[in-house]
Amino acid sequence: MARKEWMNLNGLWNYVITEKAEAMPTSMNGKILVPFPLESPLSGVGKMINSIPGRNKLNSTLWYSRTFRIPAYWKDSRILLHFGAVDWEATVYLNDKKMGVHQGGYDSFTFDITEELKRGKENTLMVGVWDPTVRGGYPQGKQVDDPQGMLYTPCTGIWQTVWLEPVAKASSIRDLTLVPDIDHRLLRLTVTTLPEGAAVRVRATAMSGGKKIAGAMGKPGEPFELALATPRLWWPDDPFLYDLRVDLLPVSGGPLETVPACDTVESYFGMRKSSLGKDAMGITRMMLNNKFIVQNGLLDQGFWPDGIYTAPTDEALRYDIEATKRLGFNMARKHLKVEPQRWYYWADKLGLLVWQDMPSISKGPSSPAERTQFMSELERVIGGRFNHPSIVSWVLFNEGMGLESFDLKAVTARAAKMDSTRLINHESGAGGSGAQGKNHYDVGTGDLVDFHCYNNFTPPQPEEHRAAVIGEYGPGVKRFMSQLAKYAPFVADPGVSGFIWTQTTDVENEHNGMLTYDRSKFNDDPDSLRAQNLKYFGQPIR
Repeated sequence: MARKEWMNLNGLWNYVITEKAEAMPTSMNGKILVPFPLESPLSGVGKMINSIPGRNKLNSTLWYSRTFRIPAYWKDSRILLHFGAVDWEATVYLNDKKMGVHQGGYDSFTFDITEELKRGKENTLMVGVWDPTVRGGYPQGKQVDDPQGMLYTPCTGIWQTVWLEPVAKASSIRDLTLVPDIDHRLLRLTVTTLPEGAAVRVRATAMSGGKKIAGAMGKPGEPFELALATPRLWWPDDPFLYDLRVDLLPVSGGPLETVPACDTVESYFGMRKSSLGKDAMGITRMMLNNKFIVQNGLLDQGFWPDGIYTAPTDEALRYDIEATKRLGFNMARKHLKVEPQRWYYWADKLGLLVWQDMPSISKGPSSPAERTQFMSELERVIGGRFNHPSIVSWVLFNEGMGLESFDLKAVTARAAKMDSTRLINHESGAGGSGAQGKNHYDVGTGDLVDFHCYNNFTPPQPEEHRAAVIGEYGPGVKRFMSQLAKYAPFVADPGVSGFIWTQTTDVENEHNGMLTYDRSKFNDDPDSLRAQNLKYFGQPIR
């Protein structure tokens, strides 16, 4: 969804922390660097709200403010205000007019601010954020107010990019849904518009190396197909991506070649299939493009010493993926966190399989409202990252965290309805010995039987309609080689399809990563680690 025109609103904003019950403030008392969360050193603040005298996070609002002026040549455009992610509840005002409220710390959201803009003048943008973390009953992942052990520093406020985007007033592209179908050699594409039901046609063009490979016409809101005669598939060792151009055209106006587009976006897609299947021995396996390869990965927490939830640079996001592949792994389990779109872009481009977790809620019963909110956020997480070929599995819960009052079969069925193109793991650590001890939540649903094996070597057993995976094992980098020698035979007997070693980096009080927390060095010789991975799981990986 790339357009040529946009305005980045990252940078120094003003901020103040007030009592939650207070009205919108009229003055600020500090500077904060967006998009780094309040607690991060890179934000320029580096404090938790609870550490500030007289402040309690549950009863406090973090306010942001900045001004901007739009270019004069945007005068005939509709202006959209985008937030990559804000943790957790964001109330947005423009020129003292309330634009709306968004709840959810991991999904992007947008407001149409056209009518409230002052064109040719300064505009004042204010955002009030309330973030209850563990006391709200909402998804927060590994964040806690009192970091210790395997739970880490919280992330409050704006933690992903904020930007403005001009689009055509009459009709523009709102979203793309891309579904590759390698069995029928086609891409199924659905384009939604703003406003809905606009009188336009959709033209899609697939390209490779600047050369047109396929093209098709369709209607907004209805799926149509791009046929690929000889599709080049996406693999971790050959992560080929097609370029995609999508144009909106008026319903009339002459030959298609000469009609100017109402709106154009650039995108990309990978021809990749994630499914279950039987191998030559009749064992149920995780399949990639109808072939069985061992999905061998790292547990990736996605925390940073300087940015906490936000990587310091785009190069840093890329580095973690490159380091994972350098060590001979072909996959990462993104653990209880959802990253900015750029992380998944690099996974797509560099060739890293991803098991994507839904961030957990705190343990204990949840109210009906909290369960509804969780499902809403789950739907937005799946929808927001749907088009990335790197993602091959959704992980709904982890080690029993926050699932006590959920109907697991119903949640799994709903997730499968949201996305029937990927494997659904209803709970990672539903069996085995993990940090939570033995859990008993495996209700026989989903596509995977997932054990955590920290204190024993009892592997999960594949079933007729579920593949077996070890969703976590370890820890201790120095033990990786000996552990791998014990676990690798489980591929053949009983038939384990995937392994996740804990973990990619050290994180705060945890010192079991393949890399140090600041990524300055590997904790063991990377060439030896890579050699062990390739020894047991082979090269190439398909």
